[in-house]
Amino acid sequence: MAIDTQTLVDRAQAAATAARAAADAAQSYADQVADTAGAAAHAASGGALDPFVFRLAIFVLAIFVGYYVVWSVTPALHTPLMSVTNAISSVIVVGALLSVGVDAAGAMDNGPAWARIFGFIALVLASVNIFGGFLVTERMLAMYKKKG
Repeated sequence: MAIDTQTLVDRAQAAATAARAAADAAQSYADQVADTAGAAAHAASGGALDPFVFRLAIFVLAIFVGYYVVWSVTPALHTPLMSVTNAISSVIVVGALLSVGVDAAGAMDNGPAWARIFGFIALVLASVNIFGGFLVTERMLAMYKKKG
């Protein structure tokens, strides 16, 4: 059963449009939750806490929690954790490619320059993360092989 090339292009464009709509909806929901939480903290503190400071505090706390979670993982759990990290990074690569504006038969516009720059940076960092994750996972698995 052969599928026409135009049909494939149309399906790809429809999928890209649906993905863009889903990403926009998720981003708007995340922004709404963050704005509401920041406004609640602002109101609860009597106006003493700026919503930007609230978001910055959450970001800094996430850095510390992530650091302590990653470094307290036992070696036996390291390989599955790296596999999940590589899977997440592969999703980031897909999003970064969309942000960079890879032209799929005219399905995407180029977008603003700053979005393409940040998309390229995300693409490079996620690719390095995936490659490094595979190297570390290979070394971890080598520790369990019999020597001889």
